[in-house]
Amino acid sequence: MELPDIRFYLFGMGGRRKLLYKGGVLKDALSGEVVSEWDVAEERIIPEEYTIEITGRGGEKASIVEDEQGVFVVEGGERKLITEAPVNLPRFENSRHAKQLRILHQELLVNVLDGKPVPNFFVYKKPWYRDAAMTALCFQLTGNIHVISDWILSIDEPYDRNNAGVSEPDNLGQVLYLCSLVGNTTHPVVDKVLDAVKKCREGKHIIGETDFGLHPVYQTKWLKLGVRSIGLPDHYEIPKAKDSYSALFWMDYKNQHVEMEPFSKEAGEKYPYLVWAEAHFHGWPPDKLPLGKTYPLTWEAYSSEAVYANMAVIDPVYVGMKLSPPHTWHAAEAFLYYLGL
Repeated sequence: MELPDIRFYLFGMGGRRKLLYKGGVLKDALSGEVVSEWDVAEERIIPEEYTIEITGRGGEKASIVEDEQGVFVVEGGERKLITEAPVNLPRFENSRHAKQLRILHQELLVNVLDGKPVPNFFVYKKPWYRDAAMTALCFQLTGNIHVISDWILSIDEPYDRNNAGVSEPDNLGQVLYLCSLVGNTTHPVVDKVLDAVKKCREGKHIIGETDFGLHPVYQTKWLKLGVRSIGLPDHYEIPKAKDSYSALFWMDYKNQHVEMEPFSKEAGEKYPYLVWAEAHFHGWPPDKLPLGKTYPLTWEAYSSEAVYANMAVIDPVYVGMKLSPPHTWHAAEAFLYYLGL
């Protein structure tokens, strides 16, 4: 998909205040409060450096910069702190995809809202366990689990029930994996997860609806990863069954897979994380990131639960397109693919 040519940038990685820059105005992305504004003659958005350089109509220079400490407005020889909270920002200098990795990492970190990893902080206000687990895989590698650790410790339900209220069994392994990042089996939700496993177990695997379809291979793969991560016995076996979501789980168990038709082009345009995960599983070349664009690199479209009206804060065109860039599951899949894991 070619995204609309709308120049904006989001600041506020991790636990920081969420800020939107567009057209010479830096404002609170949620309240709309204006933080700073400029009469802009020229602007340069440098997403891989978390920086915007501004030249005013009178020739004056200013910049907005985000680093590991916080977000700063620099002008007139002064460096003004706007919001702060610590994050780790590796530069991935040994990768030929260093620029993309830094942008994708930013798109993950900027979608941590009040300590919670949400898919896109404009259109979702609650974390989805699946997207959160994928985000956590990235944060585990970059030393940023501390950004979401309080939320993980607060998890008290085995299902997020975000998808039309359905109890989706892949959540069970995802929750166990998340809990493993902040402790062990003493996390109070672990026993609830194990009780839930009993209720959706069929033989040596689990089954139920995920995204309104039965995906026992995908669900059991996540469960096996979860119990292994947290140090519990693995009594489960991946069924030999066709499952269109099997290739979404590329982290292990690749030899336990029944081949199926790949996701359609239409599915890849609306839900690009599907085709990126599938490419990772098979070792295929990945789908292209947005043509001619440098920020954001990721999105989701036509999700049944997203509140697209909230995208009007950036531009009404996103509302009409039912499009929400950036998106953490897409960012996580592309990030992990480029890392070569």
